[in-house]
Amino acid sequence: EVQLVESGGGLVQAGGSLRLSCAASGFTFDDYAIGWFRQAPGKEREGVSCIRNNDGTTYYADSVKGRFTISSENAENTVYLQMNSLKPEDTAVYYCAADRLPLPGSMWSKRLAYDYWGQGTQVTVSS
Repeated sequence: EVQLVESGGGLVQAGGSLRLSCAASGFTFDDYAIGWFRQAPGKEREGVSCIRNNDGTTYYADSVKGRFTISSENAENTVYLQMNSLKPEDTAVYYCAADRLPLPGSMWSKRLAYDYWGQGTQVTVSS
């Protein structure tokens, strides 16, 4: 059974940092891309970042470039999202998702490209 379990969310002040984790099981980790998405109240779910586990290629939304870093610990089947310089507009439920490779670069932020989803973890940034 495929499982994606997010953790690491919480409440932080603006300018602070959080590290999210996505623990994966039930599939061959190296054969997949892992994406992070977020959804704020009343807004569409949007792609934040993605990493292709076969070659380490990473993608970022413009809104988080320079502040967020995605990394993959393949031996642990875990993907991390280090979030620095957090802003109130980063407040959302963050989800990780898995897509079997290949994943074209143009598709990394598309929800429909992903096969499996976690339950999400809440991130709240206070001003």
